[in-house]
Amino acid sequence: MALTELVLRAPAHLVEDVSDALVDELDAVSVSVEDADADTEAEEALFGEPGLPAPAEGWNRSTLKAAFESEEAATQAATVLLAQDWTEGLQLLAIQPVPEADWVRLTQAQFEPVSITEHFWVVPTWHEPPPQAQQVIRLDPGMAFGTGTHPTTRMCLRWIATRSAAERATWDRVLDYGCGSGILAIGAGLCGARSIDAVDIDPAAVQATQDNAQANGVVLNAALPEAAQGHYALVVANILATPLKLLAPLLCGHVQAGGHLVLAGILARQADELKAAYAPWLALSVSDEEDGWILMTAQASGQPGATPMA
Repeated sequence: MALTELVLRAPAHLVEDVSDALVDELDAVSVSVEDADADTEAEEALFGEPGLPAPAEGWNRSTLKAAFESEEAATQAATVLLAQDWTEGLQLLAIQPVPEADWVRLTQAQFEPVSITEHFWVVPTWHEPPPQAQQVIRLDPGMAFGTGTHPTTRMCLRWIATRSAAERATWDRVLDYGCGSGILAIGAGLCGARSIDAVDIDPAAVQATQDNAQANGVVLNAALPEAAQGHYALVVANILATPLKLLAPLLCGHVQAGGHLVLAGILARQADELKAAYAPWLALSVSDEEDGWILMTAQASGQPGATPMA
């Protein structure tokens, strides 16, 4: 289906209302918002560090691009919007055809095989594994976080993949808390973990984990967080620093005597905060660092940690 694109320029105070009108009342197929001053000295960065609010709600000037099923629909939408009193300051930049494209191929092109170690790779299903890959996670990008492209995911997988055979032999029970796509649970399974619980608050993540585990021949239990019960030889959580601090007693309580806790989603400057939050139970240390992100790990002593919270 050939689409027509309506391109508008809007001041900050109009962006939300115009976007809503385009979708809710004027039948736009999609609407995107971009900084009108992008790639100039006036460009504004709105996206701050993970877990922190953006420095502003919108750009001073935004470019809105709305896709319509026909040129007539796009023209009608522009006519209606520009005739309203409340849209003063809104400008029409263009009404133009959207170039034909193979969107599936373009999306796939963004995801290439990812090297975790020399011999351990994450490979999308539309790629062939490289010759040196001895262990492969087959994973398609879905609605859940975790494709192996982010430093936090790579560091977790690298830690899992580089454990000794003797240590992997102790992984009778493994917990992936906040499993996303299930990539870490799958990685642990491919490295010898036996009983694996992968939990997430998002049902879409639970479903993605089940599907991806089946595709990789890994048997695990994907469920909501209440399914995590008892102690585990390995507990891994790749979330963000703030929820990780809140989860400290729960996660530590799930680590068995001699077991390991692996945490990611942490910026380097947040290391001391995490150490302090976990100090009553476990002594965290930085085990890896990549692009400003760190991996923090701890090993429980001979005594079990805190009693797991319900």
